[in-house]
Amino acid sequence: MTNKKYDYLVKKHTPKEDKVKYALIAFLVGGFLGLLGESLIRVYIMLFDISRNDASTYMIVTFIFFASLFTALGFFDKWVSKVKAGLLIPITGFAHSMMSAALDYKHEGPIYGIGSNVFKLAGSVIFYGVVSAWFFGLVRYLWEVLV
Repeated sequence: MTNKKYDYLVKKHTPKEDKVKYALIAFLVGGFLGLLGESLIRVYIMLFDISRNDASTYMIVTFIFFASLFTALGFFDKWVSKVKAGLLIPITGFAHSMMSAALDYKHEGPIYGIGSNVFKLAGSVIFYGVVSAWFFGLVRYLWEVLV
């Protein structure tokens, strides 16, 4: 079989994705999470009489807790398969990636299993987040100094 024929067969049998549909779903689900997050912030401000900054922290911790819980219970993956980036882009995706790795490698023990594998996907997110924050911080600093 030639490479061209193989490529043709792969392309023929690869399922087509409706990118516009998934983008719309991700937009709506992500928007709903934003609305839910803002609602939680307001509830925390009213219930606990705390600052918006503290309430935002509580909201993030709440999202992380529920994303981790739903991953451990096994149905977060099913939701992600339906709504894709709508759940993976916010902090819930980060929590899901860490919890999934922890669950996948728990049989290897707390050190060699969970400890060494929990940051497999999350580690790259942290690394590139820190590098890009440093870079944009430098750009902002130079902008303020030069302008």
